[in-house]
Amino acid sequence: QVQLVESGGGLVQPGGSLRLSCVASGFTFSNYPMRWYRQAPGKERELVAFISSTGGSTNYPDSVKGRFTISRDNAKSTLYLQMNSLKPEDTAVYYCNLREEYWGPGTQVTISS
Repeated sequence: QVQLVESGGGLVQPGGSLRLSCVASGFTFSNYPMRWYRQAPGKERELVAFISSTGGSTNYPDSVKGRFTISRDNAKSTLYLQMNSLKPEDTAVYYCNLREEYWGPGTQVTISS
C-alpha cells in the first residue's frame, strides 16, 4: 500500500531554513508527479509546491516562490522541500501528497523567535 512519511520539521527563527523530506513506498515513485501542501491552524490546506515525475518541471504559488524549492531523488523514492527565508506565516503542518489522494501524517514547521 502507498505510504508517505514526512520528516525534517521543527522550530526555526524567522529568516532561517529547513529541509523537509518525504520517503515514499508502495508505488513506483518515479512515475508520478508529487506535491507538498501545508495547513495552518484554522486555515484550509494550501498547495505550496509541485514537481513533475522527472523533476524537470516545478511550480509554486506566489507566497513561497523564490524561497521554497521542491526536488526529488527517484532512486531513493524521496521528495524534498528546501525552505529558506522562513516567515512566521509559514508556520503549518506540511504534507507530502500523491495524486491529491494519498497523504503522509505531516511534519510540523513552526517559525518563531
